[in-house]
Amino acid sequence: MGMKAKITLGAVVGVVVIGAVSANGGSGDGKASGGDKGSSASADREAGAGQDAGAEAAAEKKAAFEGDGDFQVGSDIKPGTYRTTGNTDDMCYWERAKDASGEMDSLLANDNVSGTAYVTVKATDKLFSSSGCNDWEAVGPRAEGGSPATTMAGGGGMFRVGADIAPGTYRSAGNTDDMCYWERAKDAEHSLDSIIANDNVTGTAVVTISASDAYFKTSGCQDWKKTA
Repeated sequence: MGMKAKITLGAVVGVVVIGAVSANGGSGDGKASGGDKGSSASADREAGAGQDAGAEAAAEKKAAFEGDGDFQVGSDIKPGTYRTTGNTDDMCYWERAKDASGEMDSLLANDNVSGTAYVTVKATDKLFSSSGCNDWEAVGPRAEGGSPATTMAGGGGMFRVGADIAPGTYRSAGNTDDMCYWERAKDAEHSLDSIIANDNVTGTAVVTISASDAYFKTSGCQDWKKTA
């Protein structure tokens, strides 16, 4: 499906949607007596199981597929949320499709990407296509802890709220010709129902990102800085 043009599906630059769219016991001195060997062995087994689970989780997180190709959902790739980073100049194109016909009617969502993209591939999707993108990695269904940033690149793509960026009010100044597009989203499915609010901006943009938002998308804007 070699088309590499932004098609007006889902969150589209140039369309403004206002408001909601129908849209975690041993002894105190640390010494083990002979009678504690069974407990110690049990603890060792539990620790080993924990390490195995951790290794599996790490492997799942690193699970990736290439940035070029057509992938059948369920056989080539599993349903889930995936991320690609470090893309430049809108040269990364992806699409979710309900079949492999290659026709316009098969498209469920698509985008041209600079920076980072998150996409949730659903079990009901049949095909995921990617062209010119850096490799995709699987990410968990929820934002992980850490120290989310309070600034972000205006052309950085998608940011996960609570993981990549902190919720709050952000400001971007000096935008021209309505080329700055921002979007608050409740998921990474990229449908119209995913959009909480969005805008195309000339001049200064101010937007409050809620802790309940899942993602914030920015394209063609000056850098954002948290002000409150």
